Amino acid sequence: MSDNPATTSDPLPPHVQLVHMGTAHWVSHILYVAAKLSLADHLAKGPARADELAVTTNTHAPSLGRFLRTLAHLGLVTEDGAGRFALTRLGEALKTGAAGAARAAILTLASPWMTGGWERLLESVQTGTPGLEGALGMPIFDWLAKHPEEASLFSETMVSFHGAEPDAVAAAYDFSGMKTIIDIGGATGNLITTILGKHAGAQGILYDLPHVVRDAPNLIQVRGLANRVSIVAGSFFERVPEGGDAYLLSHIIHDWSEEQCLTILGHCRRAMSPTSRVLIIEMVLPAGNAPHPGKMLDMMMLVGPGGQERTEPEYRTLLSKAGLRLTRVVPTNSAVSVVEAMIA
Repeated sequence: MSDNPATTSDPLPPHVQLVHMGTAHWVSHILYVAAKLSLADHLAKGPARADELAVTTNTHAPSLGRFLRTLAHLGLVTEDGAGRFALTRLGEALKTGAAGAARAAILTLASPWMTGGWERLLESVQTGTPGLEGALGMPIFDWLAKHPEEASLFSETMVSFHGAEPDAVAAAYDFSGMKTIIDIGGATGNLITTILGKHAGAQGILYDLPHVVRDAPNLIQVRGLANRVSIVAGSFFERVPEGGDAYLLSHIIHDWSEEQCLTILGHCRRAMSPTSRVLIIEMVLPAGNAPHPGKMLDMMMLVGPGGQERTEPEYRTLLSKAGLRLTRVVPTNSAVSVVEAMIA
């Protein structure tokens, strides 16, 4: 038996755990700088010394060397005996275009414009107002409409952040027999193309704002679905297309206030036939103290757009107010569920 009673499997003392939580923002800032400097892209060409990388990244060589040493501590790079740094498997995932779009997610979620909202979390808890709106001077989606580069990164971030969900939704919910599936607020078309890829008989309509769907044609073309997906530009606060067997609302309802949610759901209800279904794809919160990623995401909704995550009873109440009836909640092999509703 070891003379040291502490082992790697022992939990850290509570005060140590709290300090680690309190300094977690250090790591996000470090990852943001690594992504902003495109260090993974530079190191993908081969191992390099800090002074060599400093030239290509326009940085201070001694400081960059210390920074790379810290990235080695985090497991993104390794340093050999000659002072050359090379990417690890973890670091490879930070390259531009790497599977999972981690670089885009970090450039969005750890960006100064996003963290500015989190700095106002106390204000959000005290007042119920979105901290990000105060930091940006306007609601987040209005700000993104004025910043197309950040908007494209944001769309790519949503694909990264919710990466496993489209396949899980397509596998868990029975879309067979549906002729037309309408993805409301579907951005790049990641969800609708995933579903159509597994259900050959259906056609899809991707519906979102003009500046949001601008990146969709490329993804639809790459996935070989240009003849099965129509792109319609518009706002779900004004109308939604008619004729859908299913109306997908993936991470839409959690973004908005109850009044705005009722507007969106009301437009869906008016467009639906008696057999149509609204499918709300969200992280349905479990009751009690059960841990769930949606409970953390709920704070992002508070700080960011001003919406919220909900429990099943809360969805039932919301849908009832919109003239819809919650028929079932279908779990998936991911953090989200499919909340199915029909006209009441």
